[in-house]
Amino acid sequence: MHADPLSLKFAALADPTRRAILARLATGEASVMKLAEPFDMSLPAVSKHLKVLEGAGLVTRGREAQWRPCRIEASALKEVDDWLERYRRFWEVRLDRLEDYLDRLQSKDKTKRGARAKPKKRTPAKK
Repeated sequence: MHADPLSLKFAALADPTRRAILARLATGEASVMKLAEPFDMSLPAVSKHLKVLEGAGLVTRGREAQWRPCRIEASALKEVDDWLERYRRFWEVRLDRLEDYLDRLQSKDKTKRGARAKPKKRTPAKK
């Protein structure tokens, strides 16, 4: 059974090392050797992470003579962003409603405090 493309992308993005690799590739293409530099792991381990990213369609590897540059596939990230956008809008609407509700509560509270703070008119005491 094969996972759907979006599930493969989220599974690949679930790992912090793979996210760090993508962050590095967002600045430009790089070799496996360059990608491995900041990590305390072997080249084969970095290659395994790259294979997962490739399988999810998030990274491609080219071939230029002896150099095999890795590149981020921004279009593949767009699918993830599109999926997340629906939920972003949902939460923005919810948070806007919450903000409106809190504003109403604060307005009511200010009105109540203002009514209590007004000094009462004193009638002169009769002698």
